[in-house]
Amino acid sequence: MVTRTDAGSRELPTVADTEAFGAELAGILRAGDLVILDGPLGAGKTALTRGIAAGLGVQGRVSSPTFIIARQHRPGEAGGPGLVHVDAYRLSGLDDLDALDLDTDLDDAVVVVEWGEGVAEQLVDEYLLVRLRRDDDSEVRRVTWEWERR
Repeated sequence: MVTRTDAGSRELPTVADTEAFGAELAGILRAGDLVILDGPLGAGKTALTRGIAAGLGVQGRVSSPTFIIARQHRPGEAGGPGLVHVDAYRLSGLDDLDALDLDTDLDDAVVVVEWGEGVAEQLVDEYLLVRLRRDDDSEVRRVTWEWERR
């Protein structure tokens, strides 16, 4: 079980397991939280974000960030925070991140930033850093997570 204060690691054998872990993470997230996802292409960052979205019950489909820079998902009918899904890979620097005005969204949403390590930390004093790696020979993903302070 994941808590707001722990760090840990886990193996996720399938994409469905990655999405389920994202839904588990959603259970501890609240408006104002920043989640930074780190990992190479194909590591499961978008699958994890789909799980977070499902766990939060937000509206709209989470798509691969290669098609968007930032997409807002409104809260679902059950209430709770919205979700902002960001692709920092396509940002050229801190000015591009500032132009997205994400600090405003943090009041009402969980912000998930793929490729955000080294860029998005400036938005808040505390954030959840999730690193994903995929075995070259299988679909198994290894995930580590920890709450970081600036």
